[in-house]
Amino acid sequence: MKTKLLSIVILLFVSSSLFSQALTFGIKAGANMGKINGQSFKNEYNLGYHVGAFATIGGKKWAIQPEVLFNQVNTDTATSFSDITGLHNVGKIQLHYLSIPIMINYNISNILSLQFGPQFGILMDKSKNLVQNGKDAFKSGNFSLAGGLQLNLLKFRVYGRYIGGLTNLNNLGNNDTWKANMIQIGVGLAL
Repeated sequence: MKTKLLSIVILLFVSSSLFSQALTFGIKAGANMGKINGQSFKNEYNLGYHVGAFATIGGKKWAIQPEVLFNQVNTDTATSFSDITGLHNVGKIQLHYLSIPIMINYNISNILSLQFGPQFGILMDKSKNLVQNGKDAFKSGNFSLAGGLQLNLLKFRVYGRYIGGLTNLNNLGNNDTWKANMIQIGVGLAL
């Protein structure tokens, strides 16, 4: 709760300094290297993808960059998954999130921006084999913090960021904590 409140205060502070600033829209896509931490999952990153749109509102030093992304997160269960969760024959898991990062950009130079901010995720679809006995294994929402760098080359954007999950995704009621972590690398085009 404190993290969410702090994120909102930071966004309000930065947005108040962006009054008469430029507005840019664009599209972006790239690769995700994601994993879910917890005893039930293998401790390895798996390849996925993301695609979406962004808007940048800001000036020479500070900007806000809200985004809407479709994220695919792939992971594998550990051999102890069925012992811990009670779900059998699962193996590979694929989750699809509608993610809404709200990045604060600090422009270090004309071409390099430091990015940080919260990301809200809504689970859109999960592997069909995760639904057994009427139970959904994953919670429907996810809150994360993100940070990274972005190169701004005319209308092109090249970025990399790390996203650390703060929400326990486990919806089964056992003591195993599941948190999603992701590394994103991608390109964007300002329109």
